[in-house]
Amino acid sequence: MSKKLSLTLAASVLALGSLTAGAPAIAAGDSNPHAQDNPGKGKGQSFKEHIQQWKENGKKGKLKEVELQILGTSDLHTNFVNYDYYRDAKSNSLSLAKTGVLIEDAREENSNSLLFDNGDLIQGTPFGGYKVSVDPLEDDELHPAFAALESLDFDASTLGNHEFNFGLDYLDNALEEAPFPVLNANVYDAETGENRFTPYTIMDKEVTDRKGKKHTIQVGVIGVVAPGIMEWDRAHLEGEVIAEDAVETVEKFIPEVEKAGADVVVVLSHSGMGDEVHTVGEENVTYQLTEVDGVDAIITGHNHDVFPGSYSELANVDQENGTINGTPVVMPGKFGSHLGVIDLTLEPRGKKWRITNGEAELRAIDSTTDEVAEQVIEAVKETHEGTVEYIRSPVGETTAPINSYFSLVQDDPSVQIVNNAQLWYAEQQLAGTPNADLPLLSAAAPFKAGGRNGGDYYTNIETGEIAIKNVADLYVYDNTVFVLKLTGADLKEWLEMSAGQFKQIDPNATGEQTFINDNYRTYNFDVIDGVTYDIDITEPAKYDGEGVVVNEGAERIENLQYNEEAIDPNQEFLVVTNNYRASGNFPGVRNATEAIDFAYENRQAIQDYIVEVGTIDPSADGNWQFAPVAGDPNLVFETSNSAQSLAENEPNIQYIEATQDGFAKYGYTIQ
Repeated sequence: MSKKLSLTLAASVLALGSLTAGAPAIAAGDSNPHAQDNPGKGKGQSFKEHIQQWKENGKKGKLKEVELQILGTSDLHTNFVNYDYYRDAKSNSLSLAKTGVLIEDAREENSNSLLFDNGDLIQGTPFGGYKVSVDPLEDDELHPAFAALESLDFDASTLGNHEFNFGLDYLDNALEEAPFPVLNANVYDAETGENRFTPYTIMDKEVTDRKGKKHTIQVGVIGVVAPGIMEWDRAHLEGEVIAEDAVETVEKFIPEVEKAGADVVVVLSHSGMGDEVHTVGEENVTYQLTEVDGVDAIITGHNHDVFPGSYSELANVDQENGTINGTPVVMPGKFGSHLGVIDLTLEPRGKKWRITNGEAELRAIDSTTDEVAEQVIEAVKETHEGTVEYIRSPVGETTAPINSYFSLVQDDPSVQIVNNAQLWYAEQQLAGTPNADLPLLSAAAPFKAGGRNGGDYYTNIETGEIAIKNVADLYVYDNTVFVLKLTGADLKEWLEMSAGQFKQIDPNATGEQTFINDNYRTYNFDVIDGVTYDIDITEPAKYDGEGVVVNEGAERIENLQYNEEAIDPNQEFLVVTNNYRASGNFPGVRNATEAIDFAYENRQAIQDYIVEVGTIDPSADGNWQFAPVAGDPNLVFETSNSAQSLAENEPNIQYIEATQDGFAKYGYTIQ
């Protein structure tokens, strides 16, 4: 019998036994066996009202019941100050400083609170890069990311996948001074097989019951990360650590945590939600974690999405109460956009505590005011000011605007500049080597192209001076340059994978057809420069988003040419890319016969290129296009509403109407 089911049945038995005392009957199997004593927070009811109601009920109900509040953030990505470093301007739509206001309010409502962060903390904006390359973290220095969390009295955090971007030495240095436990249970030392980090912690939390009496509840916290770190940061991690399946790891540690005395078990899952089927080692498994016996609450993230809110298509999802398979879960967006709040009601059972109810909700930050938690601003003031000064440093000029609004439907200047810079850098590094005479190509993707990050998440650089902040805007990830040697056949498979960015269209259909695949990550839409090719979107995609063949024999890539001649499948090429792609499992890429690691940041290579050239022409060379189609299909796509005026200069693109969240619908004509 599962733990959750046994608790429910036990509650039902207790309820039936209390009938003689005049207590209301509770049906067996009721998902909330103490709803009569402690109703969940009513729809439209503030948490403060809920707590007051709970206290009032306590006067005639269970006086020893305790309401434990678990607060959570995730995917802050160094957004501590309400400031957009790419626009070099204040932004009240993000930051831990904004979330801090909600944290303080929640603690006023209920002092029985614990606060956790779910990872992806030290990387993500120029702030993070500044502490790596410009003002490097010194020995015994508290990393400003942890200083920010300390200012709000966080109780623990876990490692996200981006914590590994700067290597283990940097991470170890950052963790050494961390003022609270930073957890991870599923990353092990490759040599010893021991946990590389602290797998869990047990916290003695002093709480107050309805009567005002103090108790101590032991809360166990386990942290896990997506095992994909072994691919995404292979250059840093291979031979040093191994990452095990997150679900199996939690199942392994639950008995140990319970044996150590935990009354409540919280999992910090830096893994996306996933689906209802578990594959060992997969990236997104939070759904499966909700089914693990002994897991009482989950803070998740990684997807930059929200729950409650999204994922209604999954089984046993209760959006109103914020539970999945009966387990309260929060996924609090990205960049500090939301605070996750989990409310657990507990009652004593001998020397232990038993959860009788659990609910979860999200609270969005107030983007209409300048109100912030000032202690966060103060905690990172020095690094923030240094970052702002750094990003304003000029590096060159551009003769035309650079934006990524249409980067998913045509060759784009924001991608072109990255490819130009990578080719320039690699040519210098390869000069005089045995590979110098091989054809050199470059692969880059549109990193800022809206999607899950919203309608303002696009590169938009005006004509004129280019500063470091603009370079960071062009290339938002802290990747390093790799060169891969592969064949013409591998090159085609690489592009077939990239073409999964598009849905299959019917050229004879008369209704609207959306042809951008929103479930495909734009950073996987690699444009390979140095060759020309067409993409036939009347064909199905050959690969799914994980690189698995789903349509054997499908061919979207047509007219693939080098120097105006068809590609020889056996010819060898060199392709400049980044460590993320080189370490991954992309079709074609995984067949590379050689990988050359230059250990130099792609972003720095772009900056060096602009400094060398001085004035750049960002015009795209149009090396790819959609293959012509028969008929006149009505194709539509979404991009930023800010691109309306630019569409007037694009013969293939027509503005239609604004939609939501800063997006707009546009028409597209394949010519």
